[in-house]
Amino acid sequence: MKEDILSFIKDQETPKAPSPADKAAPAAPSAVQKTPPQKPSPLPMPAKREATIPVGKDHTEVIKGIRKAMVKTMTEAAHIPTFGYNDEIDMTRLVELRRDIKGVTESAGVRFSYMPIIVKAVSLALTEFPILNSIVDANCENITYKAAHNIGIAMDTPEGLVVPSVKNVQTLSIYDIAVELNRMQTLGAAGKLTNAELTGGTFSLSNIGVIGGTYARPVILPPEVAIGALGKLQRLPRFDDKGNVVSKEIMCVSWSADHRIIEGATMARFSNLWKSYLENPGLMLLYMR
Repeated sequence: MKEDILSFIKDQETPKAPSPADKAAPAAPSAVQKTPPQKPSPLPMPAKREATIPVGKDHTEVIKGIRKAMVKTMTEAAHIPTFGYNDEIDMTRLVELRRDIKGVTESAGVRFSYMPIIVKAVSLALTEFPILNSIVDANCENITYKAAHNIGIAMDTPEGLVVPSVKNVQTLSIYDIAVELNRMQTLGAAGKLTNAELTGGTFSLSNIGVIGGTYARPVILPPEVAIGALGKLQRLPRFDDKGNVVSKEIMCVSWSADHRIIEGATMARFSNLWKSYLENPGLMLLYMR
């Protein structure tokens, strides 16, 4: 009743005289609930030091092998006037597609990542923009449009950075590309990639996202005229067509192109077409040979 509520409020506002028992007994300290300390987030393990380098001493060695070839290639690349182009790809449908078919490929002993689909999408887009699948001579006086789509994949191996290429991607299925990537990764880890696999590339990709990067500035591998770097896959909030915030699987891409023969508009249109294949994988079925 209303009277009960008013009486209760009055009792709360009126201070009570302490009873003898209250005076005799000291006030007990209030129990403070302590929040258990949070465990620190795990830190990344430091990179394993090469056993051949002595501790506490300067060490000099001759640059040779894969690293020597890399010095030559990167020195040549430094003379290419390069421009960059970045975009982000909604990989949500592709994530679902990979989840559906991953078990089928693994039952056949083939590790299936997103890369085979990405590589095939690049080949389909190169068909529409053949200038990106070209090579130029040292003085940039002649340009050769390559019929074969030999897509190079940058790999971090014990011997250093290597870029073997999947040959004739335009004639391969996505499954064929996955098998070839598995083979090259096994050979790369063992340091057994041959000169045939390391040469003849016409367009390259670098999957920096495997290590954790988001954006990069990939260096063109001459005589090629373009390269792309793939960032890590992240679940991020985005707006849908109705203005609602939804969860999306987002991957960033960074393109570099030789600005002597590639215009920014050409790179953007190529990227948009490639992006459309990844965001709508079903479209690839219409154009795959």
